[in-house]
Amino acid sequence: MLHLLCRHWGHLLSNTPVMPQCVPPTITIIFCHFRTAGILVSYQQCSFSGKVCHAQGRVTLLFQSAGNPMCKLAVVMCRSKSAGLNSTRHSQHSMILVPMDTPGVRKIRPLTVFGQDDASHGGHFEIHFDNVRVPTSHILLGEGRGFEIAQGRLGPGRLHHCMRAVGVAERALELLCQRAASRCAFRKMLYQHEVVSHWIAECRLAIEQTRLLALHAAYTLDTHGNKAARKQIAMIKVAAGRMACKVVDCAIQVHGGAGVSEDFPLAQMYAYVRTLRLADGPDEVHLSSIARLELTDQLRRTAAKL
Repeated sequence: MLHLLCRHWGHLLSNTPVMPQCVPPTITIIFCHFRTAGILVSYQQCSFSGKVCHAQGRVTLLFQSAGNPMCKLAVVMCRSKSAGLNSTRHSQHSMILVPMDTPGVRKIRPLTVFGQDDASHGGHFEIHFDNVRVPTSHILLGEGRGFEIAQGRLGPGRLHHCMRAVGVAERALELLCQRAASRCAFRKMLYQHEVVSHWIAECRLAIEQTRLLALHAAYTLDTHGNKAARKQIAMIKVAAGRMACKVVDCAIQVHGGAGVSEDFPLAQMYAYVRTLRLADGPDEVHLSSIARLELTDQLRRTAAKL
C-alpha cells in the first residue's frame, strides 16, 4: 500500500517533518483504517485546533506489521469532528501521519487471523489512540481529503491482491495435480477418477478466466485511469477471491487430512484467499457497485440509440 501512496502523493510525504526518520529501508510503515468489529467498536475521530491535530479512538484491526518493532509510522485515516452536516460523505475523513512513539499511541494486544498467529512478521494489533496530538503539518493533502488519497491506491491495490490470488490458485492446482498423480484409491490413481479429473479441468478454466479478467482490468486502469476501471476492478475483486477459494478447496479435498496439516501450505493458502474476500470491501459491496455501474452503462447505451 505504501508504495502506491508514495507514487501518487510522495511529494506530500517528503514534505512532512516525520518522513526523514523513515528513510532507512528497515523502517516499516502501516496504514490504519477503522472499522466496526462486533462489540469492540472501532472508532477514530480527530479535531483540529490551531496547529495541532487531536486524535481519540480505538482500532481493533490493523494491517499487517503493526506489531513489527521496526514499525515507526502509521498513516491514520480518521473522521473529522469538524465535518458538518453539509459535508459530503467523501469529504469527512483525513489522512494523518502519526509516529508510533507519539504519546497516547498504545499497542493493546496482538490478534489472530483464522486462528493463526501471524506475529512472526509483526501481525495485526489492537491499538488505542488516547488524546494523540500531532502537528497539522502531518495532514496529507488537506483536511477532508482522505478518501481522495485512498481511492488513488485502492484500485491498484485491489488489483495486486487479485494477481496474488491467481498465483496462489496456480500453486494450489500444481499441488492438486501432483497429489492426484501420486496417490491411489479404489485401485485407481486419483486423477483417473472422473470427479477428480473434472476438478482439475474446472480449476484450470477458472484460473485462466480470472487471469484474463485481471489483465483486462489492468489494461483499463493503465489506459483510462482509476475511475474508468471501477467496474472492472470490482469484477476481478469478486472473481479472484471466489476462484482462489474454490481451487484451494479442491486441492485440500484431494489431499484429504494432509491438506489441513502443516505438511502442506494449503490451509494457510485458504486462510489468505478467504480473507481476501473481506479485505478492501466484502464481495457483496463490490457486487452492488458492479450492478450500479452496469445499469448506468446500459442506460447510457439505450439513450444513445434514441
